[in-house]
Amino acid sequence: MDGAMTMEVGTVPWTIKGELILNCNCTVFCPCVVSLGDHPPTEGYCQAWSGIRIDEGQYGDIDLSGLNVGLMLEIPGKMARGNWKAAAYIDDRASDEAFEALVHIFSGAAKGTTGLFKMLVSEFLGAERAPVAFDTEGKTRRLTVGKIIQGAVTPIEGKDPDQDVVATNTNYWMGPDITVAKADKGKVRAFGRVWDFDGRSAEICQIDWKGPGR
Repeated sequence: MDGAMTMEVGTVPWTIKGELILNCNCTVFCPCVVSLGDHPPTEGYCQAWSGIRIDEGQYGDIDLSGLNVGLMLEIPGKMARGNWKAAAYIDDRASDEAFEALVHIFSGAAKGTTGLFKMLVSEFLGAERAPVAFDTEGKTRRLTVGKIIQGAVTPIEGKDPDQDVVATNTNYWMGPDITVAKADKGKVRAFGRVWDFDGRSAEICQIDWKGPGR
């Protein structure tokens, strides 16, 4: 096993740069982005899927570049109150070392940007390998995780159709600039959940995450 993996979890320096998409059950743009979890989701609870495309990534000496990750999230009320349930789907092209590294990152064990998962997720349903495809067609981003997640999101149109509608300079954990989008498709079949969020709130975010080690 790679030497970086023999280090204590939470001390390994890591970085991920790429793009994240998310679709939830909110009927209008997710209030968590600007309220930072102080305002409840529009339906009183949150159910969401997310996809991450890793353009450049490292966990110690382990290369994560070119891999994709899918997430399923379930939050019973205000985001900041915790009691989340989460599951991760790791690109089946990942090596064993990269798989373990991504589990550490997306479970929050690796600290840094995603360390909040460790605090907010009370039940990590698990991580498994799956074919995870993250594709872009024009402005539309598509995520396919086997038969588990079938999703597609497109930015909403603003007054200038050539410019995305963006919430900028936020303190949102994913990143400061969140593109407002809608789901063309948002279907999840996992852990007994059957969700359909077509037409509901969606987000697109350029991510630059890292773990500082100690």
